[in-house]
Amino acid sequence: MSKRVVVGLLGALLFSTPSAASSLADFYKSQGLTIVVGFGVGGGYDVYSRALARHWGKHLPGSPTVVVRNMPGAGSMTAANYIYTTAPKDGSQVATFSRSIPTQPLFDAQGVQFDALKMSWIGSPASEVSVVFAQGGKGFKTIEDLLARPMVVPASGLAADSAVYPFVVNALLGTKMKVVTGYRGSGDFMLAIERGEVDGTGGSSVSTLRSTRPAWLKDKSIDVILQLALRKHSDFPNVPLVTDLAASEEDRQVMQLIFSRQEIAFPFAAPPGMPPDRLKVLRDSFHATLKDPVLAAEADKMGLEISPVSGEETLNILRKAYATSPKLIELARGAVTPPPQ
Repeated sequence: MSKRVVVGLLGALLFSTPSAASSLADFYKSQGLTIVVGFGVGGGYDVYSRALARHWGKHLPGSPTVVVRNMPGAGSMTAANYIYTTAPKDGSQVATFSRSIPTQPLFDAQGVQFDALKMSWIGSPASEVSVVFAQGGKGFKTIEDLLARPMVVPASGLAADSAVYPFVVNALLGTKMKVVTGYRGSGDFMLAIERGEVDGTGGSSVSTLRSTRPAWLKDKSIDVILQLALRKHSDFPNVPLVTDLAASEEDRQVMQLIFSRQEIAFPFAAPPGMPPDRLKVLRDSFHATLKDPVLAAEADKMGLEISPVSGEETLNILRKAYATSPKLIELARGAVTPPPQ
């Protein structure tokens, strides 16, 4: 290649980079960024999103305003379908929805309008452990109590982990949790527990508890019975992990497939077919926000855990799940299927 060509290419790069940066800054200044949350106000997904929204803009070109738009429905399937099919593919909108949603097509494709492997994954602010817990005084303290009699738990929709997790534990461990759907999210779950409408929950995030009801953990007004994840949470070393209770290796593998979603606890995604530069900007700014010391201090006060999972890691976790053998997927389908009424 001649010296003249090389100089020309370097010059083009030199002048095109600021132009591209300026274009992105102009775009975000005018369009801003909207975070679509698949649940109502006050739950864990909403709390994380609003914390991010307060700081994300300063890490985006043009320092735009970031707003949160709640779009509850069908256990957050509505938000996932929206971001995949309807939202503009220009980088102005992202969505967060239940961690159960990305692998939902493996178990029941009804209502699904997306391909999880084609979604533009931004990442998750943390991996997570969920817990089965009961309000104090309800008589549910151990796994044996769940085996002995029904415990009523709330759920937003049949595809949400608030319903799926109790179904799985019932199917594979023999517990008797009774799921009541129709709640908008974890904020409503907590209110339902306080009002005595339900006994506890069949799968609430530790982060949700720490951020929305820290007093319950501090004064031990709830009984934590079981951990739902691939690993234990350090706050509950003596509470059993669901995979450790599996009756067979096959059951354990089914649990691992289902609870692998805990590794992408609060997934953020943009529409498919995003321009590469817009996707890169969203991913880079998302992780810069999660490393922001101001956000870290705020998250610590709020009880939010920050252990970022990248968009690439999210996609790899999903690829592994979708590569599971048909036999194990069929067994998992049976475990997550709602029981006949």
